[in-house]
Amino acid sequence: MYDHRSFVLTALQFTEKLVSDYDVNTVLEDLAVRLAELLSLAGSGVSVAVEGRLRAVTTIPPHLADLEHHQEQTQSGPCADAFRTGHPVTVVDLQEDERWPEYREVALRLGMRAVVGLPMKLGDRIVGALNLYNAEVRPWEEDDLIAAQLLANLATSFLIQSESMNQQSVLNAQLQRALESRVLVEQAKGVLAEAHGTDVTAAFERIRRHARQHNVKVVEVAQGIVHLGLRL
Repeated sequence: MYDHRSFVLTALQFTEKLVSDYDVNTVLEDLAVRLAELLSLAGSGVSVAVEGRLRAVTTIPPHLADLEHHQEQTQSGPCADAFRTGHPVTVVDLQEDERWPEYREVALRLGMRAVVGLPMKLGDRIVGALNLYNAEVRPWEEDDLIAAQLLANLATSFLIQSESMNQQSVLNAQLQRALESRVLVEQAKGVLAEAHGTDVTAAFERIRRHARQHNVKVVEVAQGIVHLGLRL
């Protein structure tokens, strides 16, 4: 179970980010990172709805991207079900759950045993969904799911607020930029991994560390790596 004081501090810091100079990609990445840390997860992923289909935007850690991309391609899995129904979808043990055979195969191959899909919604409006991953069988506690849903609701409020006078085209444009940023970051991870002889997980941590140390966005570091020859 999460530590209440840590949750309050996390929610406070996350809320402060939403009222600062932000972009969609940064907020959604921060959501995944904070949830993984707060609930001691093996990982977390965020997907957003673009023209009615879920698209994976950010995944922590990077090696779980295959699982997020599988859901994106098939529109099948706990995250997809949470998006369609507007209700949480919990799986205590994937090995015993037969709802999504192909998804289960990928998840188990990547070492994930338990998962939760949570809708990102405000009222009746659903803008995406997020996944919580655990490497062991996990009976998900209600308090943990409430804490995760609260952070997801905060991020949803940000996304809807970003529409600017309820113009859907504004939100779609920002979400599209977030997807383009994801592609750029993936390219940068590959370039850096090859340059330093490491795997993509280590390369991504190097990118994140450089971004934090220089107070810049991850995507800006990725642009430097892909287009300017930056090798950190």
